[in-house]
Amino acid sequence: MNDSTTTPTDVDVIVVGAGVTGLYAVHRLRGLGLRVRGFERGNDVGGVWYWNRYPGARCDVESVDYSYSFDEELQQEWDWSEKYATQPEIIRYLGHVADRFDLRGAYSFATSVRSAELDEETLTWTVRTDRGETVTARFCVFAVGCLSATHRPDIPGASDFAGVTHHTGAWPHEGVDLTGLRVGVIGTGSSGIQAVPLLAEQAAHLTVFQRSANYSVPAGNRPLDARTRAAQKAGYAERRRLARLSGGGSPHQAHPSGTFEVSEEERRAAFEERWRLGGVLYSKTFPDQLTDLAANGAARDFWEEKVRGLVADPAVADLLIPTDHPIGTKRIVTDSDYYETFNRPDVRLVGLRENPIERIERRGVVLADGTLVELDALVFATGFDAMTGALDRIEIRGRGGRLLRDDWAAGPRTYLGLGVDGFPNLFSLTGAGSPSVMANVVLCAEQHVDWLAACLRHLDAHGHRAIEAREDAVEKWVAECRDRAAATLFPAADSWYLGANIPGKPRVFMPFIGGFGVYGEILAGVAENGYEGFDLIGP
Repeated sequence: MNDSTTTPTDVDVIVVGAGVTGLYAVHRLRGLGLRVRGFERGNDVGGVWYWNRYPGARCDVESVDYSYSFDEELQQEWDWSEKYATQPEIIRYLGHVADRFDLRGAYSFATSVRSAELDEETLTWTVRTDRGETVTARFCVFAVGCLSATHRPDIPGASDFAGVTHHTGAWPHEGVDLTGLRVGVIGTGSSGIQAVPLLAEQAAHLTVFQRSANYSVPAGNRPLDARTRAAQKAGYAERRRLARLSGGGSPHQAHPSGTFEVSEEERRAAFEERWRLGGVLYSKTFPDQLTDLAANGAARDFWEEKVRGLVADPAVADLLIPTDHPIGTKRIVTDSDYYETFNRPDVRLVGLRENPIERIERRGVVLADGTLVELDALVFATGFDAMTGALDRIEIRGRGGRLLRDDWAAGPRTYLGLGVDGFPNLFSLTGAGSPSVMANVVLCAEQHVDWLAACLRHLDAHGHRAIEAREDAVEKWVAECRDRAAATLFPAADSWYLGANIPGKPRVFMPFIGGFGVYGEILAGVAENGYEGFDLIGP
């Protein structure tokens, strides 16, 4: 790729991250004949699935959909064992992909990127790692994931605790034996809700500390037999077609009518069917469910009725049922026996809104009313500095030495979620400003990387050295993402979509909420119009 229009560099492309997106980026860009170098802070491939090994870690997108579509033989040869795959199965799948396409050789593992700096004269990037290596590249591609920067709240006295502590997002690979211990779990987001039932089976006693109740829907998980797998594989082409047209990157479609355009009987039947399907799909039962508060209320009432039927103690059910946000405005969790776990005599739920944690001491957690909850182990299921946290931890400097984290101090600024003005030849994949966490990230990865590959081909075919998002395009895209979110119920929730879980982080709705299919049409239109909104620089 180095020719008269480019400056000699160590490689053509640096890819940061070896998760779902990074792996496909390496494969696809190498296929263009580019010299690609990857860096990954973990010891192997997997991204979020490499780190999140807590008990119960499981995908909330059906396994058959949470898989690459770029290679038909890969689709046909891999057999998923369950409807919703567990972390061990997903990591085996990603390892299989890495082996099949010889991707590990492109990476330096156990290596963190510390900085990436633009040379304004040559429009190339210099990347430095924590191992002292310096590598130059024409293009810098960040595939660092939206949920890779763990967050642990600053609770007074946490370092004084004498027992074992772990974060679900950095779970020891050798596993943790909590058998017979008094265990506390702080946090009831997705990781906490998934972990609690299995931790309860190990612990002598489990205390769950809940600040905010979340909506969760049973997964309805089941083994996949040979006949089911064969039918899925035979129907892959149509399944993928529907997924690419959808809002969330799966083939399931919302009911064709609005919530109150059908009879109560039909409405309840639709909710029942989505409850049976399980998980996040419940939030998409009807097309107006996340835009109309009354429609949302109907979905919430049905959900509450179901949950109260699972929890024996009405007072515990009261604590478990959210009252502070519409259903679906935080990602609905996909669980296995979460609510039933609170029927166990050895499980206690503590509502932190009513009785906050005052401090942690050597023996356990002290609540505001003075109660000491004695513990042998403490699990922080407190989530991530989502969407932007991983990029914020890298010193990325563009034109004039501008620091990306400073540029994003009031919220992420991107064009299409791909480019940033002042940072030519730098791309951020499946992150803020794109559907990312609102959709099936595997298809999001393919969508972004395929667009990027076509873009790089276009640059070379026309003799351009670089591509850079224009400031006006960035401002318009930020406004479009904001306006689309404002037309929904999502801003009503203090969710990590807005950074509300991180003290001091600006409250900005970070994903593109218009839908996976709509976003794909926008990307295609930009490319067809000569990469409208970008400056193509050079030769």
